[in-house]
Amino acid sequence: MRHGKKFNHLGRTASHRSALLSNMACSLIEHKRINTTVAKAKALRVYVEPLLTKAKEDTTHNRRVVFSYLQNKEAVAELFRTVAPKIAERNGGYTRIIKTGFRPGDAADTALIELVDFNELYNPNAEEKKATRRSRRSTTAKAAVVAEAPKVEEKVEEPKAEAADSTEEKTEE
Repeated sequence: MRHGKKFNHLGRTASHRSALLSNMACSLIEHKRINTTVAKAKALRVYVEPLLTKAKEDTTHNRRVVFSYLQNKEAVAELFRTVAPKIAERNGGYTRIIKTGFRPGDAADTALIELVDFNELYNPNAEEKKATRRSRRSTTAKAAVVAEAPKVEEKVEEPKAEAADSTEEKTEE
Protein backbone atom coordinates (compact mmCIF):
# COMPACT_ATOMS: atom_id res chain seq x y z
CA MET A 1 0.00 0.00 0.00
CA ARG A 2 1.13 3.55 -0.60
CA HIS A 3 -0.64 5.39 2.21
CA GLY A 4 1.00 8.75 2.82
CA LYS A 5 3.71 8.28 0.20
CA LYS A 6 3.87 11.80 -1.18
CA PHE A 7 7.26 11.55 -2.91
CA ASN A 8 9.63 8.95 -4.27
CA HIS A 9 11.96 7.68 -1.54
CA LEU A 10 14.39 6.39 -4.21
CA GLY A 11 15.18 3.28 -2.10
CA ARG A 12 17.31 5.31 0.32
CA THR A 13 17.22 6.51 3.90
CA ALA A 14 16.23 10.13 4.51
CA SER A 15 19.80 11.30 5.12
CA HIS A 16 21.13 9.50 2.04
CA ARG A 17 18.30 10.88 -0.08
CA SER A 18 18.88 14.48 1.07
CA ALA A 19 22.63 14.16 0.40
CA LEU A 20 21.95 12.68 -3.05
CA LEU A 21 19.53 15.46 -4.02
CA SER A 22 21.83 18.15 -2.64
CA ASN A 23 24.79 16.85 -4.64
CA MET A 24 22.71 16.47 -7.79
CA ALA A 25 21.35 20.01 -7.39
CA CYS A 26 24.90 21.37 -7.04
CA SER A 27 25.96 19.49 -10.18
CA LEU A 28 22.93 20.76 -12.09
CA ILE A 29 23.66 24.36 -11.11
CA GLU A 30 27.36 24.00 -11.95
CA HIS A 31 27.05 22.14 -15.28
CA LYS A 32 23.53 23.36 -16.34
CA ARG A 33 22.59 19.77 -17.37
CA ILE A 34 23.18 16.29 -16.00
CA ASN A 35 22.36 12.72 -17.04
CA THR A 36 20.58 10.54 -14.49
CA THR A 37 17.63 8.18 -14.16
CA VAL A 38 14.10 9.42 -14.77
CA ALA A 39 13.06 8.82 -11.14
CA LYS A 40 16.00 10.82 -9.78
CA ALA A 41 15.41 13.59 -12.33
CA LYS A 42 11.78 13.94 -11.26
CA ALA A 43 12.78 14.01 -7.59
CA LEU A 44 15.51 16.55 -8.35
CA ARG A 45 13.08 18.83 -10.18
CA VAL A 46 10.84 18.98 -7.09
CA TYR A 47 13.92 19.68 -4.95
CA VAL A 48 15.67 22.34 -7.04
CA GLU A 49 12.83 24.46 -8.48
CA PRO A 50 11.92 26.10 -5.13
CA LEU A 51 15.63 26.92 -4.68
CA LEU A 52 15.70 28.59 -8.10
CA THR A 53 12.64 30.61 -7.15
CA LYS A 54 14.36 31.75 -3.95
CA ALA A 55 17.45 32.75 -5.92
CA LYS A 56 15.47 35.28 -7.97
CA GLU A 57 15.58 37.66 -4.99
CA ASP A 58 19.16 38.14 -3.77
CA THR A 59 18.88 38.67 -0.03
CA THR A 60 21.00 37.36 2.80
CA HIS A 61 18.08 35.32 4.12
CA ASN A 62 17.50 33.64 0.74
CA ARG A 63 21.21 32.88 0.38
CA ARG A 64 21.24 31.21 3.79
CA VAL A 65 18.11 29.19 3.06
CA VAL A 66 19.55 27.97 -0.26
CA PHE A 67 22.89 27.19 1.41
CA SER A 68 21.09 25.08 4.02
CA TYR A 69 19.85 22.87 1.16
CA LEU A 70 22.96 22.82 -1.06
CA GLN A 71 25.82 22.97 1.49
CA ASN A 72 28.17 24.24 -1.22
CA LYS A 73 29.38 27.86 -1.36
CA GLU A 74 30.44 27.71 -5.00
CA ALA A 75 27.07 26.36 -6.11
CA VAL A 76 25.22 29.08 -4.16
CA ALA A 77 27.44 31.79 -5.67
CA GLU A 78 26.91 30.39 -9.19
CA LEU A 79 23.17 30.19 -8.60
CA PHE A 80 22.82 33.79 -7.45
CA ARG A 81 25.35 35.28 -9.92
CA THR A 82 24.65 33.59 -13.25
CA VAL A 83 21.51 31.46 -13.04
CA ALA A 84 19.20 33.87 -11.20
CA PRO A 85 19.53 36.80 -13.65
CA LYS A 86 18.67 34.49 -16.57
CA ILE A 87 15.56 33.06 -14.92
CA ALA A 88 14.39 36.36 -13.41
CA GLU A 89 11.48 36.89 -15.82
CA ARG A 90 10.37 33.22 -15.85
CA ASN A 91 7.45 32.32 -13.57
CA GLY A 92 8.37 28.67 -13.07
CA GLY A 93 9.37 25.62 -15.03
CA TYR A 94 13.09 26.27 -14.77
CA THR A 95 14.10 22.69 -15.60
CA ARG A 96 13.43 20.35 -18.51
CA ILE A 97 13.57 16.54 -18.41
CA ILE A 98 14.35 14.77 -21.69
CA LYS A 99 14.20 10.96 -21.70
CA THR A 100 17.29 9.50 -23.35
CA GLY A 101 16.63 5.75 -23.42
CA PHE A 102 17.83 2.88 -21.28
CA ARG A 103 21.07 2.35 -19.38
CA PRO A 104 23.01 -0.66 -20.75
CA GLY A 105 23.85 -2.28 -17.41
CA ASP A 106 20.44 -2.51 -15.75
CA ALA A 107 18.04 -1.12 -18.39
CA ALA A 108 17.02 1.77 -16.15
CA ASP A 109 15.20 4.67 -17.83
CA THR A 110 17.70 7.49 -18.22
CA ALA A 111 17.03 11.17 -18.69
CA LEU A 112 18.78 14.47 -19.21
CA ILE A 113 17.69 17.19 -16.80
CA GLU A 114 18.73 20.70 -17.72
CA LEU A 115 18.09 24.33 -16.92
CA VAL A 116 15.75 25.64 -19.62
CA ASP A 117 17.31 29.09 -20.09
CA PHE A 118 20.82 27.69 -20.63
CA ASN A 119 20.01 25.53 -23.66
CA GLU A 120 20.88 27.38 -26.88
CA LEU A 121 19.09 24.88 -29.13
CA TYR A 122 15.62 25.15 -27.61
CA ASN A 123 15.79 28.71 -26.28
CA PRO A 124 13.72 31.01 -28.54
CA ASN A 125 15.00 34.17 -26.79
CA ALA A 126 18.64 33.46 -27.62
CA GLU A 127 20.29 35.84 -30.03
CA GLU A 128 20.83 34.28 -33.41
CA LYS A 129 24.32 34.40 -34.86
CA LYS A 130 24.65 36.07 -38.22
CA ALA A 131 25.90 33.68 -40.86
CA THR A 132 28.61 35.31 -42.93
CA ARG A 133 28.77 34.29 -46.55
CA ARG A 134 32.19 34.14 -48.07
CA SER A 135 32.76 34.74 -51.73
CA ARG A 136 35.83 34.82 -53.90
CA ARG A 137 35.24 38.40 -55.00
CA SER A 138 36.28 41.27 -52.78
CA THR A 139 33.79 43.74 -51.31
CA THR A 140 35.10 46.56 -53.51
CA ALA A 141 34.17 44.59 -56.63
CA LYS A 142 30.65 44.05 -55.25
CA ALA A 143 30.33 47.77 -54.49
CA ALA A 144 31.39 48.60 -58.05
CA VAL A 145 28.77 46.21 -59.47
CA VAL A 146 26.07 47.77 -57.28
CA ALA A 147 27.12 51.28 -58.33
CA GLU A 148 26.86 50.27 -62.00
CA ALA A 149 23.44 48.66 -61.61
CA PRO A 150 21.74 50.62 -64.43
CA LYS A 151 24.19 49.07 -66.93
CA VAL A 152 22.60 45.68 -67.39
CA GLU A 153 25.04 44.54 -70.09
CA GLU A 154 28.12 44.61 -67.84
CA LYS A 155 26.31 42.81 -65.05
CA VAL A 156 25.45 39.94 -67.38
CA GLU A 157 28.93 39.77 -68.89
CA GLU A 158 30.78 39.36 -65.57
CA PRO A 159 29.58 35.81 -64.87
CA LYS A 160 30.49 34.82 -68.43
CA ALA A 161 34.00 36.17 -67.92
CA GLU A 162 34.37 34.14 -64.74
CA ALA A 163 33.11 31.05 -66.52
CA ALA A 164 35.63 31.60 -69.29
CA ASP A 165 38.43 32.00 -66.74
CA SER A 166 37.45 28.75 -65.06
CA THR A 167 37.48 26.86 -68.38
CA GLU A 168 40.93 28.31 -69.20
CA GLU A 169 42.19 27.13 -65.82
CA LYS A 170 40.91 23.63 -66.50
CA THR A 171 42.59 23.47 -69.90
CA GLU A 172 45.93 24.70 -68.48
CA GLU A 173 45.92 21.93 -65.86
